[in-house]
Amino acid sequence: MQYVLNFLTLFRRERRPGDLVFAIGFFGFSLIVAALLPSQAKFLGNKTLVAEPGFWPFVGVAMMVGFGALHLLSTYNAPRLPGRAREIEFWVRALEFVVWFAIYVHGVPKIGYLPATVLFAVILAIRLGYRGALALVSAGGFAVVVVLIFKSGLGVKLPAGEIYRYLPDGIRSFVMLNF
Repeated sequence: MQYVLNFLTLFRRERRPGDLVFAIGFFGFSLIVAALLPSQAKFLGNKTLVAEPGFWPFVGVAMMVGFGALHLLSTYNAPRLPGRAREIEFWVRALEFVVWFAIYVHGVPKIGYLPATVLFAVILAIRLGYRGALALVSAGGFAVVVVLIFKSGLGVKLPAGEIYRYLPDGIRSFVMLNF
């Protein structure tokens, strides 16, 4: 077993302090996916093995579990590096933008695609440190162009915002279709 672990450490060029936490998280995630796989991908039994709907998902998840276990073993036996908490804090800080996106997704049905996209773009520009008038107008303009391309140009169907029902009858349907 020690020979296998020594062999696995040959592939490690540079270690990061958070490798062990990542390896544990990935291996745990792959075990959860493996446990859920039978309810998601079925083997029907009336086709060849590689034509079965559950075969390739099974192969992919088996590789996730196997390589996740190898990564965990090689990381567990590697020397510890200081800075693990700082590395994990860096990862968690990135989750802030997942929260911003979730707020945006929940806001679109309420206030509409155009207002939500413009508001989201401007707020994120401010959050990223762009506070000048040109930067904020550019963010809003970019959002308008994105909405026009998706809704009018590409014809992407998105639900109209609840706020649109308060518009006058004459422009309500136009705004609901295009913005």
